[in-house]
Amino acid sequence: MESALLLLSISVLMIIGVPIGISIGLGIITVIAVYGIAPAQFLAQSMYSGLDSFPLMAIPVFMLAGSIMDTGGLSKRLINVAKHIVGNMTGGLGMVAIIACFFFGAISGSAPATVGAVGSIMIPYMVKAGYDRDYSTALCACAGGLGIIVPPSIPFVVYGCATMTSVSDLFLAGIGPAIVVASILIAVSYVISKKNGYTSGGQKFEFKALLRAVWEAKWALFLPVIILGGIYSGIFTPTEAAVIAVAYGIFIGKYVYRELTWKGLLGIFNSSTTFVGGFMMTFAPATALGAIFALLHIPDMVRDGLLSVSSETWVILLIINLVLLVIGMLMDAMSAIIIFAPIIYQILTGIGIDPVHIGIIITINLAVGFVTPPVCSNLFVASGLTGIPIDRIVRKSWPFVIALIAAVFIVTYIPQISLSILNFV
Repeated sequence: MESALLLLSISVLMIIGVPIGISIGLGIITVIAVYGIAPAQFLAQSMYSGLDSFPLMAIPVFMLAGSIMDTGGLSKRLINVAKHIVGNMTGGLGMVAIIACFFFGAISGSAPATVGAVGSIMIPYMVKAGYDRDYSTALCACAGGLGIIVPPSIPFVVYGCATMTSVSDLFLAGIGPAIVVASILIAVSYVISKKNGYTSGGQKFEFKALLRAVWEAKWALFLPVIILGGIYSGIFTPTEAAVIAVAYGIFIGKYVYRELTWKGLLGIFNSSTTFVGGFMMTFAPATALGAIFALLHIPDMVRDGLLSVSSETWVILLIINLVLLVIGMLMDAMSAIIIFAPIIYQILTGIGIDPVHIGIIITINLAVGFVTPPVCSNLFVASGLTGIPIDRIVRKSWPFVIALIAAVFIVTYIPQISLSILNFV
């Protein structure tokens, strides 16, 4: 009865429009008041301990770094490199958009930020070259999901904090899956472009031109090297890497590329503050919810229910993936990880799945949620860039959504894609 009241209270509050964090907190208070399962101060103590995490500080700072990189001119230089890599190929500009999202994801760690940075440049360029406007918008929206798969990824940090898994290992393990996702999206883009006669825009591949583009973008390309190299060499932690990324971005944007102004930087800080407040308001009560789940033995009940369906690992993984795909459609990625990751972690580690691989599975599933209604935040960002209604973008995005779902199952059932690289570090 306690579990039913808890879940019912939270669900009803969320349905009527109460913010997720407040809904969770009020649901916990209701259960404590009715059944007395914990002292009244339990909620405050759990919320405080949940926020008392050094790695958690990396989340708002990485978000800030991504905004600074975009405003400071780094994103358009990354796109220029991608254009020279692809050259005069069928569907070349679509491939450029995907590769640019891959590059920018290695800076921002955010899917919507990646869509905004890359889409604002690539969509008009693709339309000018003869690409369908709806298709171009859908492609950039779907490719933006790479923003949370390519390390450093904000959801990886959230998962690491929620389950006490190494954030550094998650960053490293994300490289292989990101390459798989990008490759599948490029293949789909090529097939669609071949069918519709989409070209690269007439720019032929020239090695010297590529070298010039790389040299011009060297400061932007060097940032992921600094972040990941510093983390894996032990020079600094992921949280310290985020701070270094912000300082580096301000310096390059202001004094090297000279496109970042102090007024623009103040606007970035203001918008980032809103994100941080909303995130913390969700994360703190969600941490307490995890403790309540443990008190009520909900993870054990869920695990026993799954095992009653089948004891086969592949079946349990299939069910988990299907559930995560639905969750991604209904809830933003951060909230979903905070609430459900500890439960999924206990279930899958109990049947021998590596904790790092679990984090990869959850993140890629939720990347699909960024382009599947009703939440579909990437589609809203893309729609805001072009003014195209969401339903029209959805009609053009379904081949890429299928490709993303295929990538989910490939990465799920071939764990070596994620974990092999950890053996070499």
